[in-house]
Amino acid sequence: MVRKSTKSAISSAPRSSSKRPPPEKATPTRQSKRAKATPAKSPYFDPASDEDIAESQSKSAEASNLSDYEHESGRDASTDAEEEDSNEDEDKPTKQTSRGRPAKRTTLPLHKKPANDKELWMQGAKLAPGTQLIIKKPKARDTGDTPYSDDTIHPNTMFFLADLAANNERQWLKLHDLDYRASLQDFTTFLEKLSDKVIEADETVPELPIKDIIFRIYRDVRFSKDQTPYKTHFSAAWSRTGRKGPYAAYYVQIQPGGESFVGGGLWQPDAQPLTLLRREIDRKPHKLKRVLTDARVRKAFFGGVADDATKVVKAFTNQTSNKSTALKKCPKGYDSDHKDIELLRLRSFTLGSKMSDEEVIGAKGLERIAEVIASMVPFITYLNNVVMPDDDDDDASESGSSEDTEGDNGSDDGNNGGVGEDDI
Repeated sequence: MVRKSTKSAISSAPRSSSKRPPPEKATPTRQSKRAKATPAKSPYFDPASDEDIAESQSKSAEASNLSDYEHESGRDASTDAEEEDSNEDEDKPTKQTSRGRPAKRTTLPLHKKPANDKELWMQGAKLAPGTQLIIKKPKARDTGDTPYSDDTIHPNTMFFLADLAANNERQWLKLHDLDYRASLQDFTTFLEKLSDKVIEADETVPELPIKDIIFRIYRDVRFSKDQTPYKTHFSAAWSRTGRKGPYAAYYVQIQPGGESFVGGGLWQPDAQPLTLLRREIDRKPHKLKRVLTDARVRKAFFGGVADDATKVVKAFTNQTSNKSTALKKCPKGYDSDHKDIELLRLRSFTLGSKMSDEEVIGAKGLERIAEVIASMVPFITYLNNVVMPDDDDDDASESGSSEDTEGDNGSDDGNNGGVGEDDI
Protein backbone atom coordinates (compact mmCIF):
# COMPACT_ATOMS: atom_id res chain seq x y z
CA MET A 1 0.00 0.00 0.00
CA VAL A 2 1.38 3.33 -1.04
CA ARG A 3 2.05 5.79 1.75
CA LYS A 4 1.24 9.43 1.28
CA SER A 5 4.08 11.92 1.39
CA THR A 6 4.60 13.46 4.76
CA LYS A 7 5.64 16.75 3.18
CA SER A 8 2.42 17.09 1.25
CA ALA A 9 0.39 16.29 4.31
CA ILE A 10 2.12 18.93 6.32
CA SER A 11 1.80 21.59 3.65
CA SER A 12 -1.91 20.93 3.27
CA ALA A 13 -2.60 21.40 6.98
CA PRO A 14 -3.82 24.81 8.09
CA ARG A 15 -1.20 27.10 9.64
CA SER A 16 -2.10 28.00 13.17
CA SER A 17 0.60 30.65 13.48
CA SER A 18 -0.97 32.93 10.86
CA LYS A 19 -2.19 36.26 12.20
CA ARG A 20 -4.99 36.45 9.70
CA PRO A 21 -7.61 33.75 9.17
CA PRO A 22 -7.25 31.87 5.93
CA PRO A 23 -9.43 33.06 3.10
CA GLU A 24 -12.61 31.18 2.27
CA LYS A 25 -11.16 29.94 -0.99
CA ALA A 26 -8.41 27.42 -0.95
CA THR A 27 -5.19 29.22 -1.65
CA PRO A 28 -1.62 27.99 -1.36
CA THR A 29 0.25 29.06 1.73
CA ARG A 30 3.28 30.24 -0.33
CA GLN A 31 3.12 32.48 -3.31
CA SER A 32 5.91 33.25 -5.71
CA LYS A 33 7.29 36.76 -6.08
CA ARG A 34 6.07 36.80 -9.65
CA ALA A 35 2.49 36.32 -8.45
CA LYS A 36 2.84 39.27 -6.05
CA ALA A 37 4.37 41.53 -8.67
CA THR A 38 1.70 40.79 -11.25
CA PRO A 39 -1.50 39.88 -9.37
CA ALA A 40 -3.68 40.33 -12.46
CA LYS A 41 -2.03 37.31 -14.08
CA SER A 42 -2.15 35.05 -11.00
CA PRO A 43 -4.82 32.33 -10.98
CA TYR A 44 -5.21 32.92 -7.21
CA PHE A 45 -5.80 36.68 -7.49
CA ASP A 46 -9.03 37.89 -5.97
CA PRO A 47 -10.51 40.52 -8.30
CA ALA A 48 -11.12 43.87 -6.67
CA SER A 49 -14.62 45.06 -6.18
CA ASP A 50 -16.15 47.97 -8.08
CA GLU A 51 -15.80 50.21 -5.01
CA ASP A 52 -12.02 49.59 -4.80
CA ILE A 53 -11.56 50.36 -8.50
CA ALA A 54 -13.50 53.64 -8.20
CA GLU A 55 -11.44 54.64 -5.15
CA SER A 56 -8.11 53.96 -6.92
CA GLN A 57 -9.24 55.93 -9.98
CA SER A 58 -10.19 58.93 -7.84
CA LYS A 59 -6.76 58.88 -6.15
CA SER A 60 -4.94 58.76 -9.48
CA ALA A 61 -7.05 61.66 -10.78
CA GLU A 62 -6.11 63.74 -7.74
CA ALA A 63 -2.43 62.90 -8.20
CA SER A 64 -2.51 63.92 -11.86
CA ASN A 65 -3.66 67.42 -10.90
CA LEU A 66 -0.45 68.09 -8.95
CA SER A 67 2.13 70.47 -10.46
CA ASP A 68 5.69 69.43 -11.26
CA TYR A 69 6.94 71.51 -8.37
CA GLU A 70 4.66 69.68 -5.88
CA HIS A 71 5.80 66.32 -7.16
CA GLU A 72 9.42 67.32 -6.64
CA SER A 73 8.75 68.53 -3.08
CA GLY A 74 7.48 65.08 -2.03
CA ARG A 75 3.77 65.88 -1.54
CA ASP A 76 0.88 63.70 -2.71
CA ALA A 77 -2.87 64.04 -3.10
CA SER A 78 -3.77 62.08 0.03
CA THR A 79 -1.55 64.30 2.18
CA ASP A 80 -3.22 67.45 0.86
CA ALA A 81 -6.67 65.95 1.40
CA GLU A 82 -5.86 65.10 5.00
CA GLU A 83 -4.51 68.60 5.66
CA GLU A 84 -7.61 70.26 4.22
CA ASP A 85 -9.99 68.12 6.30
CA SER A 86 -7.95 68.39 9.51
CA ASN A 87 -10.15 71.20 10.89
CA GLU A 88 -13.37 69.33 10.18
CA ASP A 89 -12.38 65.93 11.53
CA GLU A 90 -9.67 66.09 14.16
CA ASP A 91 -10.17 62.44 15.15
CA LYS A 92 -9.17 61.23 11.73
CA PRO A 93 -5.85 59.32 11.99
CA THR A 94 -2.75 60.94 10.57
CA LYS A 95 -1.24 59.33 7.51
CA GLN A 96 1.86 57.37 8.37
CA THR A 97 5.04 57.09 6.33
CA SER A 98 6.71 53.81 5.46
CA ARG A 99 8.79 54.06 8.66
CA GLY A 100 5.80 54.69 10.90
CA ARG A 101 6.40 58.42 11.43
CA PRO A 102 3.75 61.01 10.53
CA ALA A 103 4.25 62.61 7.15
CA LYS A 104 5.47 66.21 7.29
CA ARG A 105 4.26 68.85 4.92
CA THR A 106 7.11 70.71 3.24
CA THR A 107 6.16 74.23 2.29
CA LEU A 108 8.54 75.73 -0.30
CA PRO A 109 8.03 79.16 -1.91
CA LEU A 110 7.30 79.11 -5.62
CA HIS A 111 9.05 82.45 -6.18
CA LYS A 112 12.18 83.69 -4.50
CA LYS A 113 13.57 87.04 -5.48
CA PRO A 114 17.18 87.92 -4.58
CA ALA A 115 17.73 90.80 -2.23
CA ASN A 116 19.69 92.67 -4.86
CA ASP A 117 19.08 92.62 -8.61
CA LYS A 118 22.82 92.60 -9.22
CA GLU A 119 22.96 89.09 -7.74
CA LEU A 120 21.18 87.83 -10.85
CA TRP A 121 24.27 88.68 -12.90
CA MET A 122 26.67 86.95 -10.58
CA GLN A 123 28.23 83.79 -11.89
CA GLY A 124 26.48 80.75 -10.42
CA ALA A 125 23.36 82.63 -9.26
CA LYS A 126 20.50 80.20 -8.58
CA LEU A 127 16.79 80.85 -8.91
CA ALA A 128 13.98 78.86 -7.31
CA PRO A 129 11.98 76.57 -9.63
CA GLY A 130 9.16 78.41 -11.31
CA THR A 131 10.80 81.84 -11.01
CA GLN A 132 10.20 84.05 -14.01
CA LEU A 133 12.83 86.73 -14.62
CA ILE A 134 11.95 89.49 -17.07
CA ILE A 135 14.72 91.92 -18.04
CA LYS A 136 13.95 94.87 -20.22
CA LYS A 137 16.42 95.37 -23.04
CA PRO A 138 18.09 98.80 -22.77
CA LYS A 139 17.21 101.32 -25.41
CA ALA A 140 19.76 103.12 -27.57
CA ARG A 141 21.42 106.15 -26.01
CA ASP A 142 19.64 109.43 -26.67
CA THR A 143 21.42 111.61 -29.24
CA GLY A 144 20.57 114.80 -27.37
CA ASP A 145 21.00 118.01 -29.29
CA THR A 146 23.68 116.57 -31.60
CA PRO A 147 22.30 114.56 -34.53
CA TYR A 148 24.32 111.89 -36.30
CA SER A 149 26.26 113.11 -39.35
CA ASP A 150 28.20 111.23 -42.02
CA ASP A 151 31.33 113.37 -41.75
CA THR A 152 31.69 113.45 -37.95
CA ILE A 153 32.25 111.12 -35.01
CA HIS A 154 29.27 111.41 -32.67
CA PRO A 155 29.89 111.76 -28.91
CA ASN A 156 27.71 108.67 -28.33
CA THR A 157 30.30 106.59 -30.16
CA MET A 158 32.92 107.63 -27.63
CA PHE A 159 30.49 106.97 -24.76
CA PHE A 160 29.80 103.48 -26.06
CA LEU A 161 33.51 102.62 -26.36
CA ALA A 162 34.12 103.89 -22.83
CA ASP A 163 31.27 101.72 -21.51
CA LEU A 164 32.59 98.74 -23.45
CA ALA A 165 36.01 99.15 -21.84
CA ALA A 166 34.35 99.01 -18.40
CA ASN A 167 32.07 96.07 -19.32
CA ASN A 168 34.05 93.97 -21.77
CA GLU A 169 31.71 90.97 -21.71
CA ARG A 170 29.55 89.22 -24.30
CA GLN A 171 26.41 89.42 -22.16
CA TRP A 172 26.79 93.17 -21.75
CA LEU A 173 27.33 93.79 -25.47
CA LYS A 174 24.32 91.62 -26.28
CA LEU A 175 22.11 93.78 -24.06
CA HIS A 176 23.56 96.98 -25.60
CA ASP A 177 23.39 95.80 -29.17
CA LEU A 178 21.47 98.91 -30.26
CA ASP A 179 24.25 101.19 -29.00
CA TYR A 180 26.86 99.04 -30.69
CA ARG A 181 25.10 99.11 -34.05
CA ALA A 182 24.54 102.86 -33.86
CA SER A 183 28.22 103.47 -33.04
CA LEU A 184 29.46 101.11 -35.74
CA GLN A 185 27.23 102.79 -38.31
CA ASP A 186 28.52 106.19 -37.20
CA PHE A 187 32.13 105.07 -37.66
CA THR A 188 31.35 103.40 -41.01
CA THR A 189 29.82 106.51 -42.54
CA PHE A 190 32.76 108.53 -41.22
CA LEU A 191 35.17 106.16 -42.98
CA GLU A 192 33.40 106.71 -46.28
CA LYS A 193 34.09 110.43 -46.08
CA LEU A 194 37.64 109.90 -44.80
CA SER A 195 38.38 107.48 -47.64
CA ASP A 196 37.75 110.28 -50.11
CA LYS A 197 40.33 112.39 -48.30
CA VAL A 198 42.89 109.56 -48.30
CA ILE A 199 42.44 108.90 -52.02
CA GLU A 200 42.74 112.61 -52.70
CA ALA A 201 46.04 112.79 -50.79
CA ASP A 202 47.55 109.56 -52.17
CA GLU A 203 46.41 108.60 -55.67
CA THR A 204 47.99 105.13 -55.37
CA VAL A 205 45.28 104.12 -52.88
CA PRO A 206 42.27 102.74 -54.79
CA GLU A 207 38.63 103.19 -53.86
CA LEU A 208 37.80 100.12 -51.77
CA PRO A 209 34.64 98.95 -49.99
CA ILE A 210 34.43 99.57 -46.27
CA LYS A 211 34.67 95.87 -45.46
CA ASP A 212 38.20 95.82 -46.94
CA ILE A 213 39.53 98.63 -44.75
CA ILE A 214 37.68 98.30 -41.42
CA PHE A 215 38.90 96.03 -38.63
CA ARG A 216 36.59 93.76 -36.64
CA ILE A 217 35.89 94.64 -33.02
CA TYR A 218 36.36 91.01 -31.96
CA ARG A 219 39.74 90.11 -30.51
CA ASP A 220 41.72 87.00 -31.36
CA VAL A 221 42.25 85.47 -27.91
CA ARG A 222 43.52 82.05 -28.98
CA PHE A 223 47.15 82.76 -28.03
CA SER A 224 46.66 85.72 -25.70
CA LYS A 225 46.71 85.88 -21.92
CA ASP A 226 44.16 88.69 -22.13
CA GLN A 227 40.85 86.89 -22.71
CA THR A 228 38.63 89.97 -23.04
CA PRO A 229 36.51 89.35 -26.14
CA TYR A 230 36.35 92.83 -27.68
CA LYS A 231 38.59 95.68 -28.68
CA THR A 232 37.83 99.00 -27.04
CA HIS A 233 38.31 101.03 -30.22
CA PHE A 234 37.23 101.26 -33.85
CA SER A 235 39.99 101.18 -36.47
CA ALA A 236 40.66 101.04 -40.20
CA ALA A 237 43.63 101.02 -42.61
CA TRP A 238 44.17 102.07 -46.23
CA SER A 239 46.77 100.76 -48.66
CA ARG A 240 46.87 99.65 -52.29
CA THR A 241 45.30 96.36 -51.14
CA GLY A 242 43.21 97.56 -48.21
CA ARG A 243 43.99 96.74 -44.59
CA LYS A 244 45.99 93.64 -45.61
CA GLY A 245 48.85 93.17 -48.02
CA PRO A 246 52.56 93.91 -48.47
CA TYR A 247 52.19 97.67 -48.99
CA ALA A 248 52.65 100.36 -46.37
CA ALA A 249 49.29 101.58 -45.03
CA TYR A 250 47.61 104.55 -43.37
CA TYR A 251 45.99 103.71 -40.04
CA VAL A 252 43.23 105.41 -38.01
CA GLN A 253 42.01 104.42 -34.56
CA ILE A 254 39.11 105.99 -32.64
CA GLN A 255 39.25 105.49 -28.87
CA PRO A 256 38.09 107.69 -25.96
CA GLY A 257 40.34 109.09 -23.28
CA GLY A 258 42.83 110.69 -25.67
CA GLU A 259 43.82 107.30 -27.10
CA SER A 260 42.75 107.99 -30.68
CA PHE A 261 45.62 107.40 -33.07
CA VAL A 262 46.61 108.34 -36.63
CA GLY A 263 49.69 106.81 -38.20
CA GLY A 264 51.02 104.42 -40.80
CA GLY A 265 53.97 102.57 -42.26
CA LEU A 266 55.18 98.97 -42.09
CA TRP A 267 54.90 97.12 -38.80
CA GLN A 268 57.26 94.13 -38.56
CA PRO A 269 57.39 93.28 -42.27
CA ASP A 270 58.58 89.91 -43.53
CA ALA A 271 62.24 89.04 -43.94
CA GLN A 272 62.46 89.97 -47.62
CA PRO A 273 61.04 93.51 -47.41
CA LEU A 274 63.00 94.11 -44.22
CA THR A 275 66.20 93.13 -46.04
CA LEU A 276 65.38 95.56 -48.84
CA LEU A 277 64.84 98.40 -46.38
CA ARG A 278 68.13 97.79 -44.58
CA ARG A 279 70.01 97.61 -47.84
CA GLU A 280 68.45 100.92 -48.93
CA ILE A 281 69.38 102.56 -45.62
CA ASP A 282 72.92 101.21 -45.88
CA ARG A 283 73.41 102.52 -49.41
CA LYS A 284 71.30 105.68 -49.48
CA PRO A 285 70.36 106.73 -45.93
CA HIS A 286 69.84 110.34 -46.99
CA LYS A 287 66.58 109.46 -48.76
CA LEU A 288 64.86 108.33 -45.58
CA LYS A 289 66.35 111.20 -43.61
CA ARG A 290 65.10 113.66 -46.20
CA VAL A 291 61.57 112.33 -45.79
CA LEU A 292 61.73 112.43 -42.01
CA THR A 293 62.98 116.01 -41.89
CA ASP A 294 59.97 117.26 -43.88
CA ALA A 295 58.37 120.14 -42.03
CA ARG A 296 54.91 118.60 -41.85
CA VAL A 297 56.28 115.24 -40.67
CA ARG A 298 58.27 116.90 -37.91
CA LYS A 299 55.23 118.92 -36.81
CA ALA A 300 52.73 116.06 -36.87
CA PHE A 301 54.84 113.26 -35.37
CA PHE A 302 58.01 114.64 -33.76
CA GLY A 303 56.59 117.55 -31.79
CA GLY A 304 58.17 120.16 -34.05
CA VAL A 305 61.76 119.03 -33.49
CA ALA A 306 64.46 121.12 -35.15
CA ASP A 307 65.46 120.46 -38.76
CA ASP A 308 68.44 118.33 -37.83
CA ALA A 309 69.01 114.84 -39.20
CA THR A 310 70.45 113.48 -35.96
CA LYS A 311 67.55 114.73 -33.83
CA VAL A 312 64.97 113.60 -36.39
CA VAL A 313 66.43 110.08 -36.58
CA LYS A 314 66.42 109.84 -32.79
CA ALA A 315 62.79 110.97 -32.65
CA PHE A 316 61.88 108.45 -35.34
CA THR A 317 63.59 105.49 -33.64
CA ASN A 318 61.94 106.46 -30.33
CA GLN A 319 58.45 106.03 -31.80
CA THR A 320 56.66 103.49 -29.59
CA SER A 321 56.13 100.76 -32.18
CA ASN A 322 59.62 101.24 -33.65
CA LYS A 323 61.45 101.16 -30.33
CA SER A 324 59.52 98.21 -28.88
CA THR A 325 60.37 95.92 -31.82
CA ALA A 326 63.95 97.05 -32.55
CA LEU A 327 66.93 94.71 -32.26
CA LYS A 328 69.15 95.07 -29.21
CA LYS A 329 72.22 94.13 -31.24
CA CYS A 330 73.23 94.93 -34.76
CA PRO A 331 71.58 92.91 -37.55
CA LYS A 332 73.49 90.17 -39.32
CA GLY A 333 75.91 91.51 -41.94
CA TYR A 334 76.34 94.98 -40.43
CA ASP A 335 78.93 96.30 -38.01
CA SER A 336 77.94 97.65 -34.63
CA ASP A 337 79.81 100.89 -35.34
CA HIS A 338 77.82 101.61 -38.53
CA LYS A 339 76.96 105.30 -38.77
CA ASP A 340 73.23 104.49 -39.23
CA ILE A 341 73.07 101.52 -36.89
CA GLU A 342 70.02 102.97 -35.09
CA LEU A 343 68.01 102.79 -38.32
CA LEU A 344 69.39 99.38 -39.25
CA ARG A 345 68.27 97.88 -35.94
CA LEU A 346 64.63 98.72 -36.62
CA ARG A 347 62.19 95.97 -37.47
CA SER A 348 59.22 98.35 -37.78
CA PHE A 349 59.10 101.58 -39.78
CA THR A 350 56.08 103.54 -38.61
CA LEU A 351 54.89 107.02 -37.75
CA GLY A 352 52.07 107.78 -35.35
CA SER A 353 50.49 110.45 -33.22
CA LYS A 354 47.76 110.37 -30.60
CA MET A 355 44.79 112.73 -30.78
CA SER A 356 42.54 114.09 -28.05
CA ASP A 357 38.80 113.53 -28.01
CA GLU A 358 38.21 117.19 -28.86
CA GLU A 359 40.27 116.81 -32.04
CA VAL A 360 38.27 113.77 -33.18
CA ILE A 361 34.70 114.66 -32.19
CA GLY A 362 32.85 117.39 -34.03
CA ALA A 363 32.95 119.11 -37.37
CA LYS A 364 36.73 119.65 -37.35
CA GLY A 365 37.60 116.00 -36.73
CA LEU A 366 37.54 114.91 -40.36
CA GLU A 367 39.80 117.73 -41.55
CA ARG A 368 42.20 117.24 -38.67
CA ILE A 369 42.65 113.51 -39.36
CA ALA A 370 42.95 114.12 -43.10
CA GLU A 371 45.66 116.70 -42.45
CA VAL A 372 47.78 114.23 -40.47
CA ILE A 373 47.34 111.54 -43.13
CA ALA A 374 48.39 113.94 -45.89
CA SER A 375 51.61 114.78 -44.02
CA MET A 376 52.48 111.09 -44.01
CA VAL A 377 52.23 110.56 -47.78
CA PRO A 378 56.01 111.08 -48.48
CA PHE A 379 56.91 108.48 -45.85
CA ILE A 380 54.42 105.87 -47.15
CA THR A 381 55.52 106.46 -50.72
CA TYR A 382 59.19 105.99 -49.80
CA LEU A 383 58.48 102.65 -48.11
CA ASN A 384 56.43 101.35 -51.03
CA ASN A 385 59.11 102.37 -53.51
CA VAL A 386 61.66 100.30 -51.58
CA VAL A 387 59.55 97.26 -50.68
CA MET A 388 57.23 97.03 -53.72
CA PRO A 389 58.89 99.16 -56.42
CA ASP A 390 57.13 99.81 -59.71
CA ASP A 391 59.00 99.47 -63.00
CA ASP A 392 59.15 103.20 -63.57
CA ASP A 393 60.45 103.68 -60.00
CA ASP A 394 63.42 101.39 -60.75
CA ASP A 395 64.28 103.33 -63.91
CA ALA A 396 64.07 106.65 -62.10
CA SER A 397 66.23 105.34 -59.27
CA GLU A 398 68.96 104.16 -61.64
CA SER A 399 69.00 107.42 -63.63
CA GLY A 400 69.21 109.58 -60.52
CA SER A 401 71.68 107.50 -58.56
CA SER A 402 74.67 109.52 -59.79
CA GLU A 403 73.18 112.70 -58.35
CA ASP A 404 72.94 111.27 -54.86
CA THR A 405 75.87 111.72 -52.50
CA GLU A 406 76.65 109.68 -49.38
CA GLY A 407 77.53 112.80 -47.46
CA ASP A 408 74.02 114.26 -47.66
CA ASN A 409 73.04 115.49 -44.21
CA GLY A 410 69.31 115.35 -44.90
CA SER A 411 68.76 119.02 -45.84
CA ASP A 412 65.71 119.60 -48.04
CA ASP A 413 66.81 120.97 -51.42
CA GLY A 414 63.46 120.47 -53.16
CA ASN A 415 64.06 116.83 -54.17
CA ASN A 416 62.32 114.34 -51.84
CA GLY A 417 64.44 111.37 -52.89
CA GLY A 418 61.94 109.70 -55.20
CA VAL A 419 58.87 111.12 -53.41
CA GLY A 420 57.20 113.63 -55.66
CA GLU A 421 55.61 116.81 -54.39
CA ASP A 422 52.57 116.07 -56.54
CA ASP A 423 51.62 113.22 -54.19
CA ILE A 424 51.17 115.56 -51.25
